Amino acid sequence: MDPMILLRRLGGPVFTLNPDLIERAEATPDTVVTLIGGNKYVICESLDELVELIREYRARIIASAEAMTYDASYPDAHQGPSASQARIRVLSAAVSPGQTPVVPIRKTDA
Repeated sequence: MDPMILLRRLGGPVFTLNPDLIERAEATPDTVVTLIGGNKYVICESLDELVELIREYRARIIASAEAMTYDASYPDAHQGPSASQARIRVLSAAVSPGQTPVVPIRKTDA
């Protein structure tokens, strides 16, 4: 999994950026990305392309978290909650009765 998104500076090289550090992005008409530390980057990608890259990046993180925390074929899945299953909390809003959880997350506040 790519830890960041790939962007191209306007007239410059490709670089990686952690989208969690973006404070704002503006189309001026060039796309300017401002990070929470105040650094600014003018990039070749449009604002819509940047938003889509961030959306894909976050979807990959959620999918990876799901793959790491939930396995329906877990050996004792039918024998009641085990220690590892007890650590998994399911987002109740994302699950309808009888459906497989969409995004299980680890329980950190118990």
